[in-house]
Amino acid sequence: MIVSMMQTLVVPVLGVIQQDLHTSAADVGWLTTATLLSAAICTPLLGRAGDQYGKRPVLIGVLALTLAGSVLAALSSTLPLLIAGRALQGAATAVFPLAQAVLRDELPVERLPGAMGSVSGTLAFGTGLALVGAGLLTRGPAPDYHQVFWLAAVMSALSLAAVVLVVPPSRLVTGGRTDWRGAVGLTVTLVLLLLPLSRGTAWGWTSGRTLGCFAAAAVVAALWVGVERAVPDPLVDVRILVHRPVIFANLAGLLLGFAMFSQFILVSALVQTPSTAGYGFGASVLQTSLDYLLPSSLASLAAARLAGILVRRSGPRRTLSVGAVAGTAGFALLVAAHNTSVLVIGAGVLVGVAVAFGFAALPALLLTAVPVERTGVVNGVNSVARSVGSSVASALLATLVAAGPSGHPPAESRFTLCFALAGGAFALVAAFARSGATGSHSDSAAYRAPGAAGSPEAEPVCRP
Repeated sequence: MIVSMMQTLVVPVLGVIQQDLHTSAADVGWLTTATLLSAAICTPLLGRAGDQYGKRPVLIGVLALTLAGSVLAALSSTLPLLIAGRALQGAATAVFPLAQAVLRDELPVERLPGAMGSVSGTLAFGTGLALVGAGLLTRGPAPDYHQVFWLAAVMSALSLAAVVLVVPPSRLVTGGRTDWRGAVGLTVTLVLLLLPLSRGTAWGWTSGRTLGCFAAAAVVAALWVGVERAVPDPLVDVRILVHRPVIFANLAGLLLGFAMFSQFILVSALVQTPSTAGYGFGASVLQTSLDYLLPSSLASLAAARLAGILVRRSGPRRTLSVGAVAGTAGFALLVAAHNTSVLVIGAGVLVGVAVAFGFAALPALLLTAVPVERTGVVNGVNSVARSVGSSVASALLATLVAAGPSGHPPAESRFTLCFALAGGAFALVAAFARSGATGSHSDSAAYRAPGAAGSPEAEPVCRP
């Protein structure tokens, strides 16, 4: 839950921060860019550290960084310090793959799907909680953005205390040397890829900076793959990444990240559009959070347990397929009719269920496909794929919706087009899942690939 909270908590108060600090929208945008870049860099690196040194100490370190960043932001009244605090908060994204790895280490096979589903369901719920909390704390004639960061600090402290008190020391550790060259290569690649995705609207999509970053990302990525193939103990085993189930899980994660963030962006913009535009409901930020986005988050939380049961009984591929069909139906409803609150909320509930099913299925797919000692880093890469999908959604949809005469609401057809694109992302996931793109193996949740947890080939280092 804290993962999605840290990503979205600041979004409703960006306008307040811009006004209070007397800065531009482009400069305030760095508050989201810093978190995105930090999350993309930290998640695979800390996931690998969890595999090497134990999940519990790494979780404690991650949450301590998140707490420090939240307190720094809460005490700051200058943009550079706020950006630094948000960068520290980005480390929280590593909590999700580390938590999934803890479950894999500690729970018996029959309990894993339900537990993973429950943890995954908190991602969407955390988004809703963050939006509602930010809306409640900043309502009134004189909103104070500092209160939002104090809320983040409280949630970080509670999460840190829970890990210290509940999470046992890791029994499975791999040890080994840290692949610093691989870490630097991956960091540079992700920065060069995600920076233009998040800043492309401000820089211009055909500007030299944007195109140069993309070109440099491709070059550095190719060099990084060569380095990772050559070292004996790489940060990311690229041979695992090209395993068909892992490719599918990462593509599905990217598409799910795109679709989930699309619903958040598009519904927020749609319902806050004045009804004088011929569509929209003129909702406030708080109304948007409570009435239109929270039901979707609650649906995700409620569906998470059901998703875990379905993963155990029918397998992750079928669960993912069912969820993707629900998501496609939700966005199809928004394409066909978005003129009443009931329809918008109902479509959001369908998308919320789809997200819960998808996020429950993906860790289970990876669970069956990778060696136990690579769980943390592979889940981290999957989290990065979701972040890339969210970044693409933010950049693409902002460009499409904002296109048109300045000072006027976007044309309704822009929303229809964007809803169709998000529905298409879910449709692609459904098509891949139903075609068996996850591989030819059994779709049972109990399946264990060679070297995966529970197989004879998996021989992790056990801490005495």
